Amino acid sequence: MSAPDLRRAAAARALELVEPEMRLGIGTGSTAAAFIALLGDRVRAGLDVIGVPTSEATRIACEREGIRLATLDELPELDLTIDGADEVDANLRLIKGGGAALLREKIVAMASRRMVVIADAAKRVETLGAFPLPIEVNGFGLGATWRAVEAALAESGCAGKPLTRRLDAAGEPLLTDGGHALLDAHLGSIPDPEGLSARLWAVPGVVEHGLFLGIADTAFLAEASGSEARVTVLSRP
Repeated sequence: MSAPDLRRAAAARALELVEPEMRLGIGTGSTAAAFIALLGDRVRAGLDVIGVPTSEATRIACEREGIRLATLDELPELDLTIDGADEVDANLRLIKGGGAALLREKIVAMASRRMVVIADAAKRVETLGAFPLPIEVNGFGLGATWRAVEAALAESGCAGKPLTRRLDAAGEPLLTDGGHALLDAHLGSIPDPEGLSARLWAVPGVVEHGLFLGIADTAFLAEASGSEARVTVLSRP
């Protein structure tokens, strides 16, 4: 069974939670794209919902599917956010931001009564950190922020350095939808996610980081079972 099939299976399970007239936060990334495609089918069949996209890419995909959209200013309280993750542990702590939308994703998730994660089961880990941790930073004083982030990582017991995410081989820095730069911290493991989160927030140039702690309520993780997909449900303790 292919990775797209697994993403679609997880997305289909989450779609079962969507009810008429819901205000939805709609995530970014390949698994969220599978959800958007399935949601578009339901909308064209008559489901009335309204969504808040977490990125410009998601906005374009939703408009293509005919999904009605609003801004978070227009809908400051949402019923449900459905989004992917780069890593998820047994306590539903996440690393997100591989798609460079972590700031908007976290704002939307925090505005929701419930956040549900959809992913293939390979994203489940015992310890966070094998996936590089994205850290969104202000472009002003980037060198000073880089050094402060490096110190925060070391103080948190993390072995690794942040690298600026590049747009292409020419070396241009990738900018988020908010116009910020991204540092990717290649750590291997994060022994204390809560401690690292607090230290990163204490760095003035850090806008947001990809540790989503205490935010997700449920995760639907799909894995191959013979020729079919089996979806495991994780719930926060």
